[in-house]
Amino acid sequence: MTSHLKKVELHCHLEGAAPPELTLAQARKYNIDISAYLKDGAYVWHDFASFLECYDKISEVYKTAEDYALLTETYLAELADIGTIYSELIVSPDHGKRIGLGADAYIEGVCEGIRRAKAVSGIEARLIVTGERHFGPESVIGAAEYAAKAGNPLITGFNLAGEERMGRVADYARAFDIARDAGFGLTIHAGEVCGAFSVADALDAVRPARIGHGVRAIEDADLIKRLADLGTVLEVCPGSNIALKVFPDFQSHPVRALKQAGVRVTISSDDPPFFHTSLEREYELASDVFGFSDAEIDEMTRTGIEAAFVDEATRQALFARL
Repeated sequence: MTSHLKKVELHCHLEGAAPPELTLAQARKYNIDISAYLKDGAYVWHDFASFLECYDKISEVYKTAEDYALLTETYLAELADIGTIYSELIVSPDHGKRIGLGADAYIEGVCEGIRRAKAVSGIEARLIVTGERHFGPESVIGAAEYAAKAGNPLITGFNLAGEERMGRVADYARAFDIARDAGFGLTIHAGEVCGAFSVADALDAVRPARIGHGVRAIEDADLIKRLADLGTVLEVCPGSNIALKVFPDFQSHPVRALKQAGVRVTISSDDPPFFHTSLEREYELASDVFGFSDAEIDEMTRTGIEAAFVDEATRQALFARL
């Protein structure tokens, strides 16, 4: 059991964390039929494309700033209940625009949820604004410009997510330059659906502090050494990787091999209920399946705090809570 361990999560998509019970209540509130996508308390999909479709359909039941405050507060309360002291949530201003709410109201709703959760449990949270790769470079640049102009102290990072097989990382480099100039921490999805080359491309074009997933780096020994030498942190989400068939089973998942090779890794849940997981389960997997000791798991949590996109005073306060 890892219930006694403090926890940190650096990689979680807000809409992807929507608890099925809350989603069902929201669907009833708005009289939206999601029966094809939510059955017996579980989200329904069968491959990456249908996962994205399901994700978008589920997101449709969250419409107002208050809906997003409730979603954020609910997820952060769930994290706090298992001993989580810090969470970074991936959010998309484009999503706020697409649902007709607008980016500002969407982000303000999420921030209100963060404030409420902190008032109750003390959990710290920050936002990573993400550009969505499958909407093209201009859209991603727009997301970076939005984050840079927002002046929101809770927005501390920038990310690129979405369909990894679309475009080259270099196509999106301008967005990362804007985010870097604005002082944001940089992370990027790579080495999940695509192979080791996508991680190398990310390092070359973006120079991120962290990489979302990055697990396919295991296919290239030179790249593993490069990651270790650079100190790049991988946000590893084993449950997600198995659900999406990046690896056939946990026995073939490389998180232990990566850590033993000197790569800095952390544990996260990605889109937890979609992948029948939770941050609690990911920590349990680290212990029970991957055989990490409590000390090794604490070291990964410590790495998460070291790599968190926060000011130094907050970082030291988080260390003190460990």
